[in-house]
Amino acid sequence: MQKIIRLLVVGLILSLNACEVAQQIASTGLLSQPTEAENAMGLKEALNVGIRKGVESLTKTDGYFGNPLLKILLPPEAQKVERIITQYIPDGQALIDAAVLKMNRAAEEAAKEALPIFANAIANMTIRDATGILFGADSAATTFLKQNTYNQLVAAYSPKINNSLSSVGATQAWEALVKPYNKFATSPAALLVKDARPINPDLGAYVTQRALDGLFLKVREEEQNIRKNPLARVSDILKRVFGQLDNRK
Repeated sequence: MQKIIRLLVVGLILSLNACEVAQQIASTGLLSQPTEAENAMGLKEALNVGIRKGVESLTKTDGYFGNPLLKILLPPEAQKVERIITQYIPDGQALIDAAVLKMNRAAEEAAKEALPIFANAIANMTIRDATGILFGADSAATTFLKQNTYNQLVAAYSPKINNSLSSVGATQAWEALVKPYNKFATSPAALLVKDARPINPDLGAYVTQRALDGLFLKVREEEQNIRKNPLARVSDILKRVFGQLDNRK
């Protein structure tokens, strides 16, 4: 019986020593580093997860409108004369509010176009691209995606934005705002009001640009999260690949 107990004690000591050795190896970085192929796989997985999360948050009701950083306001030309609109145009503030809400609704609808375009760019990312992005600047992935998708996104967003602006009534709301203002701005009464000039920007182009600005701001937020927040690394490959960044701090 004593012999059995001694064997159990020896086995326990050896087991504890093995655990200590493993911990020492992990803490000193002696475990093998991920290969470039593993780095590419981990980065692509992270981007696909992060971008899906980011895009889905934008496509929800108030994805743009409810976020102060992303909310699309009146075009700059209209902002300059907002005081005039609210003072001199009947129901001017209501017209402004309707136009702003509907522009944001159009952006939320158009954001659905982004996911397949981003997914294609990520799938075509080379190992060299992925390595440079992983060990690059904190916004390296966002920069890569913007460079490789922006024109496609504009082409996909523009018709969607214009259709959405029309379907949600933003185009009509904008015209309801601009027409009476321009009528006032070209009347003799406007001579007595500072900065009363006609406005007629391309609403579709403006909303498309602002929608994409918000999209890439969201992409950058998700990239920062996966780079800096260990809890966002939801798989072993993400922990292993992005753990290398922790060791570089």
